[in-house]
Amino acid sequence: MPKSPELIPAATLVLMRDRPGAPELLMVERAAQMAFAPGALVFPGGRIDPGDGVVAGDDPLLAAKAAAIRETIEEVGLAIGLEPAPDAAALAHMRARLHAGDALGAVLGHHRLAVERLVPFARWRPERLVARLFDTHFFLASAPADTPAPVVDGTETARAFWASADQVLADADAGRARIIYPTRRVLERLAMLPSFAAAAEHAAAYPIRAITPWIERRGGVDQLCIPDDLGYPVTAQPLDEVRRR
Repeated sequence: MPKSPELIPAATLVLMRDRPGAPELLMVERAAQMAFAPGALVFPGGRIDPGDGVVAGDDPLLAAKAAAIRETIEEVGLAIGLEPAPDAAALAHMRARLHAGDALGAVLGHHRLAVERLVPFARWRPERLVARLFDTHFFLASAPADTPAPVVDGTETARAFWASADQVLADADAGRARIIYPTRRVLERLAMLPSFAAAAEHAAAYPIRAITPWIERRGGVDQLCIPDDLGYPVTAQPLDEVRRR
């Protein structure tokens, strides 16, 4: 009997900054050599490491938040969710140590994890059309006004930029960018919300349940579907469209 693929615990941070018209989101483009979603636009994030659980007191949700904070430091050089906020030199040193393999708890020093700044937004656990199975927590956070420009690590991420959800979706539809199914659904949901405060309020109005898309035939077409009670404006997409993206 074939062995079931490993389910990898992961976390991602949807960093938002309010702008006239629509909030902007920090997007990163995954490096072309990555095994999972190469070249795709995603939010900063990655696996939950054992060290994240240690610093979070082995609370699974807090470990996911710790991972989202750590990955954002590693991938784009932004310390979201640390108090006090490290200065540029301290952050660079912290980032270098994380890249060298040091655990998060070993590099925090006098900084604490301000996990209350991260708002649970979604949890995705796809099992179809993916090479690796991730159980990913999505968190929202507001970017402080003095947030510096992101700096990619040059290994996992090829570029980082701010854009509205509508702009990212338009670029994907025009073939200028690639986004995977969970990212598209999350962007569609965020595109409805005019500010971080509205997004946080919207998130609180819906339960966090792990979403595992399924295939269902609707109107004579195979569709990749998700539940219709979790706040997403689009809950089905033709399977052929998903496979082409």
